[in-house]
Amino acid sequence: MGGTQRKDIRPGVRVKVVQKPHQRTGELTEGVVKDILTNSAVHHRGIKVRLEGGIVGRVQEILG
Repeated sequence: MGGTQRKDIRPGVRVKVVQKPHQRTGELTEGVVKDILTNSAVHHRGIKVRLEGGIVGRVQEILG
């Protein structure tokens, strides 16, 4: 499942995100959503979130 719609993402959900420095390589980081940073309902590159470890990135995949 993709991470382009805000309604699909909630705090506590496990996701894979791409961090800004890794956008070219596509390296994904797995974690649990702490905060949702994107205000719009849809974002074509992925909803921006902060993970529990403090990492900020755009959701590429929702794991459940």
